[in-house]
Amino acid sequence: MYDRVDAMQCSKCRREAIIWQRYSGLHLCREHFIADLEAKAKREIRQRRMIASGDVIAVALSGGKDSSALLYFLTKTFGKRRDLSIIALTVDEGIAGYRDTAAARRIAEECGVTWHCVSFEEIVGTTTDQIVQRLGDALSCTYCGVIRRHCLNTAARSLGATRLAMGMNLDDEAQSVLMNALRGDAERMVRTSAPVPGVVPRIKPFAAVPEREVALYAILRFGGFTEKGCPYAHNALRADVRTLLNDYAYRHPATKYALKNLGEHLPAICGDTPSRLRVCPECGEPCGDTCRSCSLVREARGE
Repeated sequence: MYDRVDAMQCSKCRREAIIWQRYSGLHLCREHFIADLEAKAKREIRQRRMIASGDVIAVALSGGKDSSALLYFLTKTFGKRRDLSIIALTVDEGIAGYRDTAAARRIAEECGVTWHCVSFEEIVGTTTDQIVQRLGDALSCTYCGVIRRHCLNTAARSLGATRLAMGMNLDDEAQSVLMNALRGDAERMVRTSAPVPGVVPRIKPFAAVPEREVALYAILRFGGFTEKGCPYAHNALRADVRTLLNDYAYRHPATKYALKNLGEHLPAICGDTPSRLRVCPECGEPCGDTCRSCSLVREARGE
């Protein structure tokens, strides 16, 4: 998950290094590693103007390393500000033996924030297991992803959140750009991220931080994580892209940053393509010409 460095000195002091950043060439001790990661996240927040006075930030907390690290970072950085509120929001997809909501609740309590939990069953009346049982697992990630985004937005909006913080890291961002390229999805690659009525704006403070560094940051704060892989993830394109990209980036360390920059600059170069959304009369969520979430839920129910 990360390159641990033994018997090497920190590039910034004489203490023992715990990580080597292949892309920067730096060896960093615990203190300088934490400072470096937090500086990257703060810079991303500042440059993107992610947080403003009066915001209620709902952190999408799965209980895994990425979301746990994000919740800790946000409470550490902004927890004492009286003009901001931070809450934790967990979505239970209804996958037997996969989502450990107790772990998410424990992390939220350790960070001193209020924890909320919603489920697919509660919001859309079905679960991922039920969908797979009825339709098979070939498109399980598609169904689960669309419905999960629907549930996160619905719950965050009902809680009065003005920002929905996601634990996506640099690897996730680079993978998404490459996946869109492999699919030939030009429209998605040039789509603007302008605010859409009814959608709680998403922020990704760790978008410039490599996954292995987020993992190490989480481990240093919370100890080990026993994350179980989703039993349906074997059909996901992202898994193949992750392997391909990691192999290439090992030889070309700046690749993930290059892909992230490409994804950010394309809309400006090609001209903004704003999303044309309306409010779904059935579920009340923003949608295009047809509500994909409602359509998938109806398919899952056999309607």
